[in-house]
Amino acid sequence: MRAAVAAGHPATAEAGVEILEEGGSAADAAVAASLASCVAETVMTGLLGGGHAIYRDATSGAVRNLDCFVAVPGLGAEPRERELIEFDAPFGVELVHYAVGPASSAVPGLPAGLGELWRSHGRLPWPRLVEPALRLARLGVDLPPRHAACLAMLEPVFTMNEGARIYAPGGHLLRGGDRLEQPGLAAALELLSAEGARGLYRGTLAESLLGLVAERDGLVTRADLESYRPLWRSPAEVAYRGRDVLTRGDLSGVPAALRRLRPLAGLGRAERALALLDALDGPAPDGHTTNLVVRDRDGSVCVLTTSLGLGSGDYLPGLDVQLNSMLGERDLAHGPLEPGTRVSSMMAPTLVLDGDGVELAAGAAGGTRLRTALVGVVSAVVEEGLEPRTAVERPRFHRAGGLINAEPGLEEEVLEALESRLPVRTWPETHHYFGGVSLVTRDDAAADERRNGAACVLGSS
Repeated sequence: MRAAVAAGHPATAEAGVEILEEGGSAADAAVAASLASCVAETVMTGLLGGGHAIYRDATSGAVRNLDCFVAVPGLGAEPRERELIEFDAPFGVELVHYAVGPASSAVPGLPAGLGELWRSHGRLPWPRLVEPALRLARLGVDLPPRHAACLAMLEPVFTMNEGARIYAPGGHLLRGGDRLEQPGLAAALELLSAEGARGLYRGTLAESLLGLVAERDGLVTRADLESYRPLWRSPAEVAYRGRDVLTRGDLSGVPAALRRLRPLAGLGRAERALALLDALDGPAPDGHTTNLVVRDRDGSVCVLTTSLGLGSGDYLPGLDVQLNSMLGERDLAHGPLEPGTRVSSMMAPTLVLDGDGVELAAGAAGGTRLRTALVGVVSAVVEEGLEPRTAVERPRFHRAGGLINAEPGLEEEVLEALESRLPVRTWPETHHYFGGVSLVTRDDAAADERRNGAACVLGSS
């Protein structure tokens, strides 16, 4: 069995590979890679965010989803109105509305989720899993061009408060290839290594978070932190072209899209495009995310998608750890926000199983484009037989209301077919707007260049 890692940044993938080469399990490598992403991909995710994972244990064959997404704060406190900082930001050729500030921060779930993955399926000591991220925090990490483009788009929030020192040192916003320096993260990770994941809920990091929330009038309470628990759940199951797809429901829309998708085999390019457009029709919420996929040599697989929202613009004192802004993601707030309940999510870590086990493991980042990117790539690999990298690199399109956004490179017949349904706006270049997919097959792996992703397949055992 060939082990593999695919992730949203070269440093994230390297952390996972390092742990796999030392004999770590898929869970160990996913934890180490996720912690590394909290250093290398801070425009996409962060330690105080949340996530969803799917894990298949090779020995038992059991598949479970892990819910470590953020929770609604306010346990033990009087209900009050949230005061948010609102602004619009250009996202490629679209204008997107955001809401940030301390009152946008929900109860973080990612540290608890990483701790649970390690306790349930890990083999190596916890401090060893923190080492790759800690090394990155101490040395700094290069900012990839696509991440720099995202930073430029979101400059108003990333240069708020303490963020200006990190992302615009000397008054100049970081550009692609610049060194991202976050020395405070090293101190935070040292605490996480020494105290374990519980330190964010009952230890030193918890006290730092509660102090900042009290100072800036946030909503997270001590009761919120102490009561938070990651939850193992049963995956959503979909029969798809003779396979079983295990994924998430909730806001993802992936199960429904796969059920609607008519067979693509034998269809021409234009017909395939319309079939995908019909299957993916429907609203989905926005957000900023990253994804990683790990398979170890035993055949256990973990897909983990995480997010900070956009980030509230507030950082733990001296620790360079930004609060999430999930309560500012209005499309995620379905129904009343009851303290202690989980915020909904569009995340959809996914496994495709055939008679021999896991044929494909994949996940995607990209907010409203997550479902479009994931279903498009999975169907290209499973139904069209495309190689992972070819499937990921193929130009994408995404419906946004009464308009279809399209990447350059789509064939003329495809554009004409799409324009028969809705107006098409062709973007001048490929863009991280169209999502970031990472996936692993039995003998290959791929990660999305739209977000400067990286993938590595290790040698046979």
